[in-house]
Amino acid sequence: MKKLILAFFAFTLPTAVQAQSTTPGVVSAADPRAAAAGQEILRAGGSAADAQMAMMLALTVVEPQSSGIGGGGFFLYQDAVTGLLTAIDGRETAPAAATADRFLKADGTALGFLQAVPGGKSVGVPGNMRLMAMVHQRWGKLPWKTLFAPAIKLAEEGYTVTPPMANGLGFVSTLWKDFPATAAQYMHDGKPYAVGETIKNPALAQTLRQLADGGADAFYKGPIAEGIVAAATGSTRSPSDITLADLAAYQAKQRPAVCGHYRVYRICGMGPPSSGATTVLQILGMLERFDMKKLGAANPVSWHLIGEAMLLAYADREKYLGDRDFVDVPVAGLIDPAYMKARSKLISLDKTLPAHEAGTPPGAKPRTAAPQAEVPGTTHFVAVDRTGNVSTMTSTVEGPFGSQLLSGGFVLNNELTDFTYVPEKDGAPVANRVQGGKRPLSSMSPTIVYEESGKPIFTVGAAGGKTIIMQVAKALIAHLDWGMPGREALGLGLVYFNSKGLVLEEGTAVAPMKADLEKLGHVVSVSKLGLKANAAELTPNGWVGAADPRSVGVALAE
Repeated sequence: MKKLILAFFAFTLPTAVQAQSTTPGVVSAADPRAAAAGQEILRAGGSAADAQMAMMLALTVVEPQSSGIGGGGFFLYQDAVTGLLTAIDGRETAPAAATADRFLKADGTALGFLQAVPGGKSVGVPGNMRLMAMVHQRWGKLPWKTLFAPAIKLAEEGYTVTPPMANGLGFVSTLWKDFPATAAQYMHDGKPYAVGETIKNPALAQTLRQLADGGADAFYKGPIAEGIVAAATGSTRSPSDITLADLAAYQAKQRPAVCGHYRVYRICGMGPPSSGATTVLQILGMLERFDMKKLGAANPVSWHLIGEAMLLAYADREKYLGDRDFVDVPVAGLIDPAYMKARSKLISLDKTLPAHEAGTPPGAKPRTAAPQAEVPGTTHFVAVDRTGNVSTMTSTVEGPFGSQLLSGGFVLNNELTDFTYVPEKDGAPVANRVQGGKRPLSSMSPTIVYEESGKPIFTVGAAGGKTIIMQVAKALIAHLDWGMPGREALGLGLVYFNSKGLVLEEGTAVAPMKADLEKLGHVVSVSKLGLKANAAELTPNGWVGAADPRSVGVALAE
């Protein structure tokens, strides 16, 4: 197995300097209006970072069920001139007053979904605007104010409802009797807006103008911050303890990127509080001894091996991952070559394991595995400019329409329900327990792949809760081992899991493999999974974007 390497740099991760590209830039997003915003910024001479931030703002308007300035995200940037990779953490934080019993009933058991998610208590301090400020300060070429123009236009002039948005509205609008501001924005005549109908959001346009004029500080201090606190603490359901001081104290953070090798490729992603890079690298590391190319995508054995590696890697995720500012996460141990080799030896070609339990990576402290609830949602978008800078970001408000609260026209996240509700199990602390100021564990997995020379050749990320990690791992295997172009790799069916066993994505080429996988000992079901991913790949003709064929997303060239 190629040596897996963890980058422990506190600032940036150096790679070979990339020759500047002369081909037009590309963008890809899960909504065509957001992609158009990114394209507009590239055409105006903006950098990949500028395009990314314009798309993040546009998605606040047109994809409120998934992401926006009321949430947070993770951002990777590969600088074409310096050769440096930088990772920025804009994950939400718990209020300082938050305690470990935040999502527990009086008897010490965990709250249910409808008790925990809707309302103020699930709202974390949003991180996307501080992330945007850091990104623009470092890599922005266009004026800050320019990046807001596409989003403001969409909010003022209106946009049509897409099928994904309509699905989100249908899923949560029955809750909105307790959330009148949200109902007023996204319902009319007692019904949620339908596909093709036009929504305008003048309150959000006003907020975006304030931010365009006042910078990120205008979000974390003053009227916008006061509105967030009032909405969350004044909620009729589960009022929050968030304060103005919590917002004023928030900082986006530069984190060490986590990198490793898979075959001849170097793969980099986001470290804690994301579980993305460690879990993706574990899956790939356990598969490396198998000839996945020879086995092929049509072979059930390939998916058996992927499933086994997935289950072992997710077991480690549930036990050891959390916010590294609060808990000791054995990042280096999780992707240690000897540890990966030992874990891989558990996997057999012809039968499944009777149980898939967490291992003991080097440097691990006693922890208890405690599955975390994470609702499918989120969005991913990528941008590459003509200089060759590569930018990839995953952004979220967590579940559909987040906490269901609206402030200043934007959705407030329910990110705190990404914490593990029960703080201790079997006498040992849970790594992802609630703590004041802590960032909840995430599955978001923005990823960049490099060839042997150090040149970036592929970037990918996804949406869909804890399936994100598997969507990214599957896309990497499909692209790197099976030679599929980006869009085909994204659209390939997925193997995931539930408490009973493997889940095969309905309506895809993996679904008919159910009987073959059952013969190998798996308990298998077939189900819809609600996936979407976005990517860009370097081809002989330059960078080409890709959007998941399941989604309404598009890729656009500059």
